[in-house]
Amino acid sequence: MGGPADGTKLIQSLKTDLIKALGEDPDFVLQHCHSQKILSNNEYNNIKDTHKRSEQIRDILDYVINKDDKCALKFLRLLRRQDMQETFPDLQVLLSDLSIGKRKIQESTETTTKRKQDLLENNVNLKKPRMTNSRLVTEKEMMMVARWIGISWRQVGITALDMNTVMLQQIEEDNRQHTDRVFAMLRRWSMRERNDATPGRLYDLLTQEENGVDPLKINFLLESS
Repeated sequence: MGGPADGTKLIQSLKTDLIKALGEDPDFVLQHCHSQKILSNNEYNNIKDTHKRSEQIRDILDYVINKDDKCALKFLRLLRRQDMQETFPDLQVLLSDLSIGKRKIQESTETTTKRKQDLLENNVNLKKPRMTNSRLVTEKEMMMVARWIGISWRQVGITALDMNTVMLQQIEEDNRQHTDRVFAMLRRWSMRERNDATPGRLYDLLTQEENGVDPLKINFLLESS
């Protein structure tokens, strides 16, 4: 049997440095790994019950190292995301000069993009976002969207809308009904994004593969104003 694949070997070789780089906010890393299914529910719960920050990051890395290379590459893509590198500045230095696994990561990203393009082409009722449509998304549209985001709304908030866990917890405390919570989250996003809070942009963010929102259900966002 062969040794670890590129992604797994890379993470293993950087384990000590990654523990230091990610140690400031392990819950941020944990929530992203869970939402993108890098960690299973059981793995997520086991790590969540660990109280020491450094041990949480260590356990996340151990779980990823012991999985297959596909999972390792998915974790590396997560670390290369802009929001991750803004949250953990040391990642920029740590990953900037690495070449191992980059080609596989790029190929995997291209595959995901092609899958989304195929979905758009195969559903004749789907229209491509109009780049010239600069109107802002309405509260009515956000309420309609809220009805199609399920129990994983917190994960959608983190991965698609760049919300933090503190804000999401506050929204949950302030709103008892599920739809009201999701609507409040979308409204917070629109207020933060201001002139960039267009229907087409919201559609693009929510229909990324990892967020699990059915493009057909929110296709009305692509209709012209």
